[in-house]
Amino acid sequence: MRILLTGFTPFGGDIINPSWEAVRRLPDQLGDVAIYKENIITAFGAAAEAVEKAIRKYNPDTVICTGLSNGRSLISVEKVAINYRYASIPDNLDASPRETPVCPDGPAAYFATIPVVEIAEAMRAEGIPAAVSYSAGTYVCNDTFYSLMHMIANRYPGIRGGFIHVPYISEQVVDKPAGTPSMALPIIQAALETAIRVTAEQTGTAVYNSGAVY
Repeated sequence: MRILLTGFTPFGGDIINPSWEAVRRLPDQLGDVAIYKENIITAFGAAAEAVEKAIRKYNPDTVICTGLSNGRSLISVEKVAINYRYASIPDNLDASPRETPVCPDGPAAYFATIPVVEIAEAMRAEGIPAAVSYSAGTYVCNDTFYSLMHMIANRYPGIRGGFIHVPYISEQVVDKPAGTPSMALPIIQAALETAIRVTAEQTGTAVYNSGAVY
């Protein structure tokens, strides 16, 4: 099996992005799974273009994008992406779309086609704080997640796709307000390895072929 994982570049004044820091530390092989890793720009539209370029390069069976959710204290395995953009801050290309669709001709939402519930349950069984999330937000993470599922539905029907949000890593919150959620980087990496393992074990597509929400 071939799995592509992506992480984002830093944004919003941060100098690192924990999603990429965890992804880039993953091994290139985990059991029978070949792991491919790409660092993508935190920008509306451009991130999705980078993901599709990587899909064409690596021809993966599964794509899992990862990103930072700086207000969460646990790993969030995303279930649904919505066709909506609302930027609270400019992206890395200084774009701030608001009240606009990701894809004007797309459905209202898509469900992830990786085994979301099983991944979250396996993480918790290993002592990793994790949960299924039903909102990937309205920033670049959701934009990329929705775009991924839209391109899978229309151009790469054999691929499974999903998105995982991670918290700040501990080093990032030293100078942030007291109580800012964070997680140790090795735990985030372990969570992603669990996601890879569970996804590889759940090789069937019919159970998770949730399709689009209209």
